[in-house]
This record gives sequence, structure tokens and C-alpha cells, in this order.
Amino acid sequence: MANRRDFLTSAFAFLLIQERQKTAASQPLSTLAPIRFQEIAKQAGLSFVLQNNPTTRKHIIETMPGGVAAFDYNNDGSTDIFFTNGASIPSLEKDSPKFFNRLYRNDGGLKFTDVTLEAGVAGAGYSMGAAAADYNNDGFTDLFVAGVYRNTLYRNLGNGKFADVTKDAGIKSDKWAVAAGWFDYDNDGWLDLFVVNYADWTLDFDRYCGERDRNLRVYCHPKYFKGVSNTLYRNRRDGTFEDVTESAGISKHIGRGMSVSFADYDNDGFLDAFVTNDNLPNFLFRNRGDGTFDEVALQAGVALTNYGLAVASMGTDFRDYNNDGLPDISVTALAGETFPLFQNLGNGTFRDMTHPSGLARVARARSGWSNGFFDFNNDGWKDLFTANSDVNDLIDQFQSTHYKQPNSLFANVGDGVFQDVSEDAGFSLPRAHRGSAFADFDGDGKIDVVVSALGEPAELWQNISPNRNHWLALKLVGTRSNRDGIGARIRLGDQWNHVTTSVGYASSSPPTVHFGTGVVETIDRIEIKWPSGITQVLRNVSTNQLLEVHEPK
Repeated sequence: MANRRDFLTSAFAFLLIQERQKTAASQPLSTLAPIRFQEIAKQAGLSFVLQNNPTTRKHIIETMPGGVAAFDYNNDGSTDIFFTNGASIPSLEKDSPKFFNRLYRNDGGLKFTDVTLEAGVAGAGYSMGAAAADYNNDGFTDLFVAGVYRNTLYRNLGNGKFADVTKDAGIKSDKWAVAAGWFDYDNDGWLDLFVVNYADWTLDFDRYCGERDRNLRVYCHPKYFKGVSNTLYRNRRDGTFEDVTESAGISKHIGRGMSVSFADYDNDGFLDAFVTNDNLPNFLFRNRGDGTFDEVALQAGVALTNYGLAVASMGTDFRDYNNDGLPDISVTALAGETFPLFQNLGNGTFRDMTHPSGLARVARARSGWSNGFFDFNNDGWKDLFTANSDVNDLIDQFQSTHYKQPNSLFANVGDGVFQDVSEDAGFSLPRAHRGSAFADFDGDGKIDVVVSALGEPAELWQNISPNRNHWLALKLVGTRSNRDGIGARIRLGDQWNHVTTSVGYASSSPPTVHFGTGVVETIDRIEIKWPSGITQVLRNVSTNQLLEVHEPK
């Protein structure tokens, strides 16, 4: 009888939530604080063009580069931008400067300078993703670049230059890596590295996919490529890493990984990892706290959509979108698959809220790659940005959808509902978008976006939203925890967020945590739960500032 009563209570609660969401969904756009962007890459000095080097052989690697990393490499207080790039085919070598990965220094005033050569990060091989964080706790942000059988770990020397320490650090290049992320899975104060691998692929693969009679050759479906396991490296604290993939329980799970995001979804004090898989069930690696992980995506409700389908999951962000203190999961996928949204129920399970949230309707015709939950109008609710494009460059000749698509912005109107404000926000430029990174590049308290696009110039979208809402950004400095404070949970009023650099598709954003505070000018109480277990409370904090917070020793 009790079970029946609990079920009826849950069912009633769910219906009540749906009714509230329908009401919120009908809210006119005029009641929302407006969100506006303008594209300024050219005048800002960002001249990067992503060279995927497409061939008539239609190698699948050509569809997937484009990771972007935003981080302050020289500690001058301004966020710089790193782009990954492709290479020649079939050599898979960067035999021309057009294939170099590129680092642009932020000189202030939204002006950037290409410092690739002097920094020593032009790279090698066919690069895919980027992950930035301070893995050796020296106060300078380091950089990992994932690639096609070519991974690179750069140690930031602190003088504007990087050193390739891949071999000495024990990092392998035995698989095709698409993305990576930094997290301290054992809470020892040192960041570990999770590398996302895609599939077994070689240049010899030459299956013809498409329509021969029309001479339309397309990229083959992922089902023709055998999946592989991901890789986990434990930081030995001496500049080297130990491959613990097998002992941690990661190696036995085979997928076609695309991206990874981290959060402590079950609130046990240890970071968990969510991995998107291409046309295979997603992975949710629950951290057991003893150096091992359980893969629980199916029982948690995030392996498949509500229809029991595995979709072309690509980008991911693992963040609380509905201000209930529980990190939720956003995923991008292809047209017709929607952009899955999984709400954390707080009992170890998630509910597919793609339809109740309104995302299913507004995203159905779009194909998404990178994504991110950020409060772009500083109203206290995290909005959702997606960088869009189909995978098939000839899709226009087969279906009613388009290969090149504008980016999307879905405004969070509260109560877990999103509205499409893409056009009003200024996103009308159709390109083959891939990676994205999010940062306040000009220090005005509004989150800007940088996006890569296959074969075309990168885009820098400056947030010029006209509202006067207040904001607060926190930059944590760990003493007992890792230097970046990755994994720290922050509560500010009714809002929650956590420190991470793993956001979107194969991309990386700064560890700075941004809050919009609406009309509130002073925050009465901020609570920070550090990975070390220390809880720190800040009181009466003024808004409209970037506040550096050091962990108590």
C-alpha cells in the first residue's frame, strides 16, 4: 500500500511539474531579459580557419575535428583561445602552417594576437579535442590535445611557452582520441586525465557509402566502426601519469566516445563522469570512492532517450539547469533525435525531460555538436547554447534538413522550460559548426562564446545583451584541493554550480564559475564545498566583480 501511495504521489508531482512547465512555455519572450550577440572574430584578430581537409574517400575523421579551449595561459587576467586543427591526408601530418593548431593571446579590448609559434603549440598529427587545466599545481594552466593516434600533453612553463611532455609523462597515443577532460577522481589534490576514444579506424577503410548511381558518396554511418574503451590516467604527482583504465573498471566498457563531462551527481563527495557515445548507449561512470567506477547509465536513465534509443550523442554539459542543487545532463544529437535533457532526481536516477522542457520541439530540426549551460542574460537561470551542423556534407541532397546551420540559444524561463531565442539573439550564420568555449573575454560580466567551423573562419560571439542584471564570477584557488578547484560545489542563494573545464564537444572552458544575480547587488551567503571536504562560507559579497577565493589551509 505504501508503494502505491508513493507512486501516486510521484505521479501527481510529475503532472504538476508538467502543468507548470506548460504555463512557463507560453510566457511571451518580451518578459525575458533579452539576450543579444554580435560576431566580431575578424575585428578581434581571430583569423583561424579549421582545416578538416575533406577528401573524396570520405574519411570519417574529416567530420569530427574542431575542439576549442579557452583559458588564461599567461596569467594576465584575460582569457586566451586555443584551436585544434586537422592535417594532411593520408600522411596525418601538419605539413603546412594552415594545419597548425593555433593559440591566440587576449590582449584586452577584445583584441587577440596569434602566439602559436612562440608558445610552441603548433602541434602534430590530425588533432581533435582540447582540455586545459593545471595538472601539476604550479599555478599555470597546462594543455592536453587529443588526436587521431596522436595525443599531446603540454606543460605550461610559466614564461609564455609550453613544453611537449607527452612521452615523459607516460601519455599514450594508441587510440583515436576525440576529447578529454581533467578531474580529481581520487580527491588527492592532483588532477587526473580522462581521454575519450572513438573507434578502430585506419586509412585503409574504403567502404563506399551513399548512392553510386548518383555519384553521391557520403561519410559512412558509425555502425561500421568498431568501438573502443576510454582511457583513465591517474596523476602520480611527480609530472607523470599511470594508466589505470583497467584497474579502475573503465576498460571493459566499449563505446564510440565523443565527449566527457564531470559532476558529483549523487552527492557522495567524488566526481563522476558522463561520456557521450555515437549511436551507442552513453556511459555514466559512478565513482565508488575507492579508485574504481561502476558504469550505471542504463539504470540511472541516461544511457538512452525516453524512447529507448541510442542517438548520435556528441556534446555534453553536466550542470544544474533548474536550480534544485542537483547537476543535470545536456546532450546534443542529430536532427530528428532532439537534444536530450536528463533531469537529476536526487535518488541516483534521471528523468528524460527533453519534451517537457520544450527542447524536443525547438531542437528537432537541428543537429548539434558543442553545448553549454550558461546564464547569458544574468537573470539567475542557466540558458543553453548549441553549436550546430549536420555530419553529412551532402545531406541537403538527401533530406529536408541542412548541413550548415546557425548556432542556437535556448533561454531558460524558469521551471525547467526553454524557449528558442536564437534569431533574436543574433545567431543566423549557417556554418558547419563544431567546438565551442565559453568565457567573459572582455570582462564586462557577460558570457561570450567562441565557435569553430569546418573549412571556415572561427566565430567570436560577443555578448551585448542590453539588460542591467548583476553578476558575480568566482575563481577558486585550491590549497588542499587541486589548484583550479575543479570539483568544488558552490551555492549562491538559490543557485548551484561547480568548477569544471569540461564543457561541450571536445572543448574546454575556464574554471571560473559565473553567476547571474538579476537585481540582487549583494549576496548574503555563498557556500563553497571544496573537494578536500572543507566547507567555506562567504558573506555579504558585492556583485559585478571577479572574486578570487583561496581555499582555507
